[in-house]
Amino acid sequence: MFQDSPIYDRLVAERGDVPALTRREAERVRRELEYVMRPYQSLMSPPAPERPAQPGQGWVPALPPAAPRPY
Repeated sequence: MFQDSPIYDRLVAERGDVPALTRREAERVRRELEYVMRPYQSLMSPPAPERPAQPGQGWVPALPPAAPRPY
């Protein structure tokens, strides 16, 4: 990203490559959370439908009755 920038090179030399360290740490945390949450994903996911839904089937809410028009 900033490889040709002397300012960036100097900051990396002084402070370390903070963006790269942050990316690595975020990836480590993501993998750890994925591992920890794996048992709960099966509990939280909805059960699979027995058959695929077809258009036009199922509950459709009724429209409210039309209000009388004032003349």
